[in-house]
Amino acid sequence: MAKSTKSEKTERQRIIEETLKKQRTAEKKRGNAIVGIAVLIAVIILGVAIYPMARGAFEESKYEDKALNDIGAEPSVCQKVVEKAGRDVGTHVPEGQQVTYDTAPPAFGPHWNAIGAPAPFEDKFYDKDDRPELEQLVHNLEHGYTILWYDESIADDPGQLGQIEAIAKKFKESGDAKNYRNKFIAAPWLSSDENGAKFPKDQHIAFTHWKGDSQTSTGVWQYCSEVSGAALETFMDDYPYTDAPEAVVI
Repeated sequence: MAKSTKSEKTERQRIIEETLKKQRTAEKKRGNAIVGIAVLIAVIILGVAIYPMARGAFEESKYEDKALNDIGAEPSVCQKVVEKAGRDVGTHVPEGQQVTYDTAPPAFGPHWNAIGAPAPFEDKFYDKDDRPELEQLVHNLEHGYTILWYDESIADDPGQLGQIEAIAKKFKESGDAKNYRNKFIAAPWLSSDENGAKFPKDQHIAFTHWKGDSQTSTGVWQYCSEVSGAALETFMDDYPYTDAPEAVVI
């Protein structure tokens, strides 16, 4: 067998080196492509998560200079106010004990009496991640609050959710921070809350209030298909914090 000449070996080495170089370049390109795809996926996932919040904040900012009754739809999107005989003024159950309320949402009933119940006066807006338990919020009702409840379809609608956040902000920032007139909370009504009771068909917003005294009380509801600051303003004028069983308590 003939021996390879020095020039043949050099040429062969050159080919091997070029081949290896091409392989390294191809591998580097594949690696860069994988990293690029991973970054793109991360950006998309992050964008999907942030977009609703960003749009909600944008929607809220649109109403900074608007009065409460200019936010959302006309009052005609709301049904007539409903009143039902209430009960359980001052009825406290141990913290952590769950109460089954037979209305969606509750306007009266047994509730917790502990730290965090009622929910803090300064907190006007909650989402599904930080909402107090129903038993805490019912105690707020006993103290004269009006609660705007919104269902999951509204929670998924950045436009209407932004309107609710803007409404809540009006109560948080208007006048004296301890002005009881600002006894308002917006909170989500979750499918896990239902226990057989649901909002009326095609209604996605509910206002609730608990009026009365230690002897006789009444639960008050108004359901709406859309957000209406004007309807809320009328509701709170007709059912002020002063008519609640324990109105003088925050």
